[in-house]
Amino acid sequence: MFNYADISKAVFEGDADKTIELTRYALSLGYPAKSILEKGLINGINKVADKFQERSVLVPEVLLTTRALNAGILIVKPHMKNIIKKNSPKILIGTVAGDLHDIGKSLIRVVIEADGTQVIDLGVDVTIEKFIQAVRKQKPDILMMSALLTTTMDVMKEVIEELVAQGLRDKVKVMIGGAPITDIYAKKINADYYFKDVFSLKKFLDDNSNKLWGKVSRYN
Repeated sequence: MFNYADISKAVFEGDADKTIELTRYALSLGYPAKSILEKGLINGINKVADKFQERSVLVPEVLLTTRALNAGILIVKPHMKNIIKKNSPKILIGTVAGDLHDIGKSLIRVVIEADGTQVIDLGVDVTIEKFIQAVRKQKPDILMMSALLTTTMDVMKEVIEELVAQGLRDKVKVMIGGAPITDIYAKKINADYYFKDVFSLKKFLDDNSNKLWGKVSRYN
């Protein structure tokens, strides 16, 4: 007998193979893809988020959970007519030039994309020019930049300065994160938001997805 909680448990435990098996089984029984996503897969990652906030799970465990979540999404996504939520912001994300770290950025992409948010991933080692070109072409609501090295974090400042120079700064909200980043640094370079981890970011998006982004308070 199938139960959405079984999928949630598999995701929570970071068991990608079990997640795939149960997701396929639920689809074969005719369960709606959207319900499998929300009541099974996302419910599992939300449980991990609660544990993460309590500091009762470690980052490697979170990565296993995210891998299981992503495995389930790949199975269920082709069966969904439209995974993007209505009124969901379009998010452009990338790791700055000189930095090849991908884990944190990918974790963010998987978690928020699973919740119905449109994400365009520029990858790693993204130059200032590439960020600007993507903002101009994609017209995102939010630009997210990640840096894991102190030697690359100032690229964020240069991207924001170039957005100003190109007349694009007031058209996009800028969110930054990564190990060396603080809210003090975010304010210093005139970023709009800073988040210490993916789960605080997810909560913010959940709480504010139906608001006008221009009226959301900075540094929530």
